[in-house]
Amino acid sequence: MPRSPAWTHDELMLACALVVENGWNELREGDPRVLELSDLLRSLPIHEGAAHSIPKFRSIGSVSRKTSDLASNHPAYVGTPTKGGRLDREMISAFITRPTEMLLAAAALRRGIGTGELHTIPQDPDELDEEGISAVEGRLLARWALHRERDRKLRARKIAQAAKLGQPLQCEVCDFDFGSVYGDLGAGYIEVHHRLPLHVSGVRETELDDLAFLCANCHRMCHKSRAGESWRTPRALRAAILKSSR
Repeated sequence: MPRSPAWTHDELMLACALVVENGWNELREGDPRVLELSDLLRSLPIHEGAAHSIPKFRSIGSVSRKTSDLASNHPAYVGTPTKGGRLDREMISAFITRPTEMLLAAAALRRGIGTGELHTIPQDPDELDEEGISAVEGRLLARWALHRERDRKLRARKIAQAAKLGQPLQCEVCDFDFGSVYGDLGAGYIEVHHRLPLHVSGVRETELDDLAFLCANCHRMCHKSRAGESWRTPRALRAAILKSSR
């Protein structure tokens, strides 16, 4: 019988959010929240086919055991911790150091699953950074964010607004202008980026003022994960560039 795949960042975030909301205590198999999370994890658009081919995939028992891993590996836990794993400990640390941010991310992921939107968005090669996850928001919310940013109609409206207001079509971080560098090839080209991540802005219709113009390099740096940081606004990235230049 095939074994269940390892738990991913997204799955652990949802499980750890329950543990945090339960006062950093494990959740037993009879807890209705465990049953609900089991059903939710089996419906996620990851581990394709596992829910049908592996009977015990994210079963009630396995979900309860994972909450035990997360609860017992907390630094303040009194007793013998379960074995757990590296990603478990990283998730615990993230919820300890950034509890509000992590709980908001978990809530945003649940909303995305509830609306059905996450199930219709195809995988994107840019949704992951070189470490395999995209910051606090994990793989699925990063996929959703990039999908929204690549909405051609929204980008066209943002560019039209800039033209109407007489604003330059250049990167808001480094001032790069595709047209000036590449001539006709780059004329009218720019990428758009949400100023706030989904877990901060909430799942709502995007307004043009929510978007910033970025070059491809700065766009990537805004999304790039790094220990202790989950998101960079264009303003924060510009400040980082100025600091580095000194």
